[in-house]
Amino acid sequence: MMDIGRISGVLENTGKVRVAVFGDFCLDKYLYSDPGRDEPSVETGLPAWQIHAKRQFPGAGGTVTGNLRSLGAQVTCIGLMGDDGEGYELRKALQAIGADTEKMVQSEELCTNTYTKPMRLRPEGGWEEANRLDLRNFTSPSRALQQRLLENLESCLHDVNAVILLDQFTQRNTGVLTDDVRQEVGRLAQAHPEVIFYADSRAFIREFRHVIIKCNNFELMGPGVDSTDPEALGSRARELQQTLGKPVFVTRGSQGMLVAERGRVTAVPAFTVTGPVDICGAGDASSAGIVLGLSLGLSAEEAALLGCCVSSITIEQIGVTGTATVQQVRNRLAGRSKE
Repeated sequence: MMDIGRISGVLENTGKVRVAVFGDFCLDKYLYSDPGRDEPSVETGLPAWQIHAKRQFPGAGGTVTGNLRSLGAQVTCIGLMGDDGEGYELRKALQAIGADTEKMVQSEELCTNTYTKPMRLRPEGGWEEANRLDLRNFTSPSRALQQRLLENLESCLHDVNAVILLDQFTQRNTGVLTDDVRQEVGRLAQAHPEVIFYADSRAFIREFRHVIIKCNNFELMGPGVDSTDPEALGSRARELQQTLGKPVFVTRGSQGMLVAERGRVTAVPAFTVTGPVDICGAGDASSAGIVLGLSLGLSAEEAALLGCCVSSITIEQIGVTGTATVQQVRNRLAGRSKE
């Protein structure tokens, strides 16, 4: 059994942890409306939703950043945003949570990736998300922008404990971690073994080298393959870990997490959550907990438990991009120690 007291104890030092979040940042924009206030559009006759409230959060890499900041870590953000209103709001949202945005790269060449989430009031109360509207870039960032990003990353490596590589999009070369950037990041990881490099990628996890890997069970097994068989998952995770030579973390939703390290696969159970949940951002919350734990000297298995704990708290927060505090984590860990 893992020492819950040890995991809880190291959280006293979260303020000393410094992390660079490098990759895709988005603006999460929640728009709230009550169907009872809908009005017919004069122009189209379609219902016009009357938005009465708006909340905005940093998403993707910003979600990881938000969780790290809520847990007390210092964060430097390195990513792309457009010279537009959404870029202004994204920078403002990151600064509001105390993140360093000086190394974010802003450009007129692209738009700020934005997830607009219409939230509709249910008749029985509570909120339900309608069709999401995404503002996206579908072309590669220029070589000049890629070079600026890499220079900004390299310039902070002497001052961070860890780098989280957040690769959000499934279309090749449409985000920060292009093929060329991914290769260069692998070189930097080799050159700086004192820094924890950790990658979370939805579509290209097998193309990273010299870094710790995190993926979910679907991303590990690929489309059309049973992703629920624990033996198959363990075998695939072990194979990937042996290929990369670095630990591999595989999230499995309510089933917890698998950790592959040194040829061994360990299952880390999830925390029980009752009531409604919103799993959006759960993987990012897990990443924040894992990297924070590794930076504080926890083992891979202990860090995985911390990641499960953080995500179990964030998914209970409906209609927002959730975060967890140190005290919330300690309280939940205390509950696990009594089981």
